Amino acid sequence: MYLTTVFGNLVIIMAVSSDSHFHTPMYFFLANLSFADICFTSTTVPKMLWNIQTQSKVISYEGCVTQMYFFLLFAGLDEFLLSVMAYDRVVVICHPLHYMVLMNPQLCALLVLVSWIMIVSLFYCTSLGVYLSSAVTQSSHASAVASVMYTVVTPMLNHFIYSLRNRDIRRALKRIIG
Repeated sequence: MYLTTVFGNLVIIMAVSSDSHFHTPMYFFLANLSFADICFTSTTVPKMLWNIQTQSKVISYEGCVTQMYFFLLFAGLDEFLLSVMAYDRVVVICHPLHYMVLMNPQLCALLVLVSWIMIVSLFYCTSLGVYLSSAVTQSSHASAVASVMYTVVTPMLNHFIYSLRNRDIRRALKRIIG
């Protein structure tokens, strides 16, 4: 599943960057979401796979803090990019004749930059509360299943949901693959 997630999202990034028909705000945001999904999945899954392979569940405190930082950073970035994508769709539906003027390249880049800035600032404000709060005891099996669903399955399905249902993306992929 991890390789499917990484490969699927890399294919989307490659298709969007290589075909000039996809140099539109919607696909710009989709490529950024694909990049964020690759990073999000790569923060935890390689360590999890290593732990399964070595039958070891040890992680250093510094490793844990670093992993949590990037996990929360990319999870939040996913949420903000999905919000920006929703805003893009609202503009195209409500103001179709002004869409290209309203969603110009500068605004698109600014929206992605603001997404990054917002998530970094939100992370620093809320992470303190997470680390200071007491841990709630849960079943470790239930936690593991929930973690896999959230960190692997959702990013794996994003590229199917947002792009492979799109006829233009499928045509571009056929051209790229041959």
